[in-house]
Amino acid sequence: MDQALKIIGSEEWCQIDAIGIPAIKARVDSGAKTSSIQATNITPFVKRNENWVRFEVNPLQDNLSLTLDCSAKVIDIRKIKSSSGIVEERYVILVPIRLGKDFFEIELTLSKRDNMEYRMLLGRQALQKRYLVNSDLNFCHGNYSDEKLQGLYSHLISQKSGYQIALLATDRTLYSNKRLMDAAIARGHEINFYNIQHCYMRLDTQSPEVRYRGGKLIEGIHAVIPRIRPNMTFYGCALLRQFKSIGSYCVNSAEAISQSRDKLFSSQLFNKHGIDIPITGFAKSPLDTKDMINLVGGAPLIIKLLQSAQGKGVVSAETNKAAESVINAFKSLQANILVQEFIKEAGGKDIRCLVVDGKVVASIQRQASAGEFRSNIHQGGTASKIKITPDERKMALKAAKILNLDVAGVDIIRSSRGPLLLEVNSSPGLEGVENATGIDVAKTIIMAIEKKLRKKNASNL
Repeated sequence: MDQALKIIGSEEWCQIDAIGIPAIKARVDSGAKTSSIQATNITPFVKRNENWVRFEVNPLQDNLSLTLDCSAKVIDIRKIKSSSGIVEERYVILVPIRLGKDFFEIELTLSKRDNMEYRMLLGRQALQKRYLVNSDLNFCHGNYSDEKLQGLYSHLISQKSGYQIALLATDRTLYSNKRLMDAAIARGHEINFYNIQHCYMRLDTQSPEVRYRGGKLIEGIHAVIPRIRPNMTFYGCALLRQFKSIGSYCVNSAEAISQSRDKLFSSQLFNKHGIDIPITGFAKSPLDTKDMINLVGGAPLIIKLLQSAQGKGVVSAETNKAAESVINAFKSLQANILVQEFIKEAGGKDIRCLVVDGKVVASIQRQASAGEFRSNIHQGGTASKIKITPDERKMALKAAKILNLDVAGVDIIRSSRGPLLLEVNSSPGLEGVENATGIDVAKTIIMAIEKKLRKKNASNL
């Protein structure tokens, strides 16, 4: 009988016409009994005296900007335990699916877990008496190109609004950059990626220009989204000033980014405006190292390069002797550093608040991995959704405003004396926040740009 079964890979494309899904990538999971689909905004309702449910599906991985409105009849409500051990009550629907040339009905649970890697899982019930799983293979029943997917979902993409947006970065494959481009396209804008290193400029009072590799003139840009790496801060900010001079709106100005990248200057600004930060020391001479360590309460303590990002250039010292060695080593390299108290009671946790246009649009708690003191996701930390306090919200908004950042990642740590501001990132990553919260932050940023451009256009009338 097994010889009659078809081979299925670890990933396959499915089509669910009954709820309006032309293509969705499913992970084949024989460890799960029932198939599931990631759904949000799940709302039950009654139709012809029967229980139905409305829900939204983001059918494509890494693209929260394409949303399908779906509805189906409820056949059951079950308690389901996920692979991570979380038990949740889920609605169950019955839908016919198409997998390659095969067409059959399956039970599908609506999962409210926002961080599912795949939007759909095919469980044992769907596989039984139909398929044998070969985990070394993928897409045994057909694959979809990006062009075909774009065609299938073209009805969800808005008509062109006339806004021309430039994404200024160095790697277009990064999650955050891809998401921003997807969100802009879904909102009906034309967006182009420009590698900072390939841009150059002409300084001229009458006709300033920005050109791209090969002599291409970059013109007609309504808005620029800067995603500037720390080692490209000087040149990236110079480009932003040039774009501003030719009339483009820049999400985060060159001045705001420069301020946020200078940890000493930004810390002084926060102190001036009454925002509490961990006790911090700064000195130039190695002769003052011991006293500076005492100023911040002694070891353990944190040592930071003045310009760093994503947890790089940040080290901990467990003893005063170790702290002296690290500090003096940095100084021998002519590196400017901050020495900061270690907040033991935080337990390796901190909070990242995403601020967009004067609002906290998402917040997560980051937990350092075992044996680490840094909770940064790029350094192995994990993220989970968290509800922040009014004081933490106020601190995040005030910090972003002080630095004049329209988009900011504000890092806060909880201490025995209340929330303390760690730092503010002018190019915050979106992956950890979007996966942990399910919030389409990229779309929110694009909508904020639209608001700024409408206001700018109105003022020019």
